Amino acid sequence: MKLLRYGPPGAEKPGLLDAEGAIRDLSGVIDDLAGAALSREGLARLAALDPASLPRVAGQPRLGIPVAGTRNFVCIGLNYADHAAETGAQVPKEPIVFLKSLSALCGPTDDIIVPPGSRHTDWETELAIIIGSVTTRVSEAEALDHVAGYAVANDVSERDWQNNRGGAWDKGKGFDTFGPLGPWLVTKDEVPDPQALDIFLDLDGQRMQHGNTRTMIFGVRTLISYVSQFFTLHPGDVISTGTPPGVGFGRKPQLFLRPGQSLRFGIAGLGEQQHRTIGVD
Repeated sequence: MKLLRYGPPGAEKPGLLDAEGAIRDLSGVIDDLAGAALSREGLARLAALDPASLPRVAGQPRLGIPVAGTRNFVCIGLNYADHAAETGAQVPKEPIVFLKSLSALCGPTDDIIVPPGSRHTDWETELAIIIGSVTTRVSEAEALDHVAGYAVANDVSERDWQNNRGGAWDKGKGFDTFGPLGPWLVTKDEVPDPQALDIFLDLDGQRMQHGNTRTMIFGVRTLISYVSQFFTLHPGDVISTGTPPGVGFGRKPQLFLRPGQSLRFGIAGLGEQQHRTIGVD
């Protein structure tokens, strides 16, 4: 299934995408795509529905992030061998874990704000894991049992604040709109191998990123198990798993975002996002 949330910011309703690409309203079935709705049993109940029996949503409404109730927005740094190489960084011996502000989350077509005075805002297309059940100290063998599905994410980053403003990555990672997620949550039954997915990003129509999740240093199972050793993950939590090569920081010469540009990026089988960058006073 492809599950989504549609409507104005703060007033999104749950829905699903039918086989013809139309949105079907789930608000008469569940309150939101959160909590128990993301569990194995909750997803099985949704899968048993006939989409044709659900109200069809007219037009092309805005899509929000595809889950609600997120408590932890976890990111993994330098998790692709080819990305580490392009930035001149050593391959980490253990996953680099940091938390991204929940206020960074935004929908798959919302504007991305280049912060005032920023000259080093960068892109990082990533595979996001959506947690479906409470996850504490799980083994790698059990890790995928706790996954509701996957989505496209982007760990938008302000490199100057990340690298040169006191050593805390969070300061360069948590600006508003720096965590677009969606367009939908694709349930894990539709993703038989999360380590074999092509990833791309285009900036103003020019291909910048092209990679595959097979070059992850630490795979999906390892990341879920590892993160769950340090804190409990809850339904709707997000683990963004790192980015392949092609970021602006790693290019020669370096290239960064400015207001008035367009971004299009996606992952095979998980959909695409499209954004414009804007400035604010």
